[in-house]
Amino acid sequence: MRLGTVKFYNQKEGVGSITPSNGGRELSVFAHGVVDPIKPNNIVQFDIEYTPNGIEATKVIILSV
Repeated sequence: MRLGTVKFYNQKEGVGSITPSNGGRELSVFAHGVVDPIKPNNIVQFDIEYTPNGIEATKVIILSV
């Protein structure tokens, strides 16, 4: 599991991005990969998954609001 901060998340469209806390590229996050409802600036724990469209965050869980 990795740590990061939610940069933005649009609940209507079910899409957003997470900035990893150890640096590196921003990761896309989609509604199907979210366990807890997330909002911008939430500290989250997540896994990554390699997809044909790139790397995305999955199993996203809020650690801090």
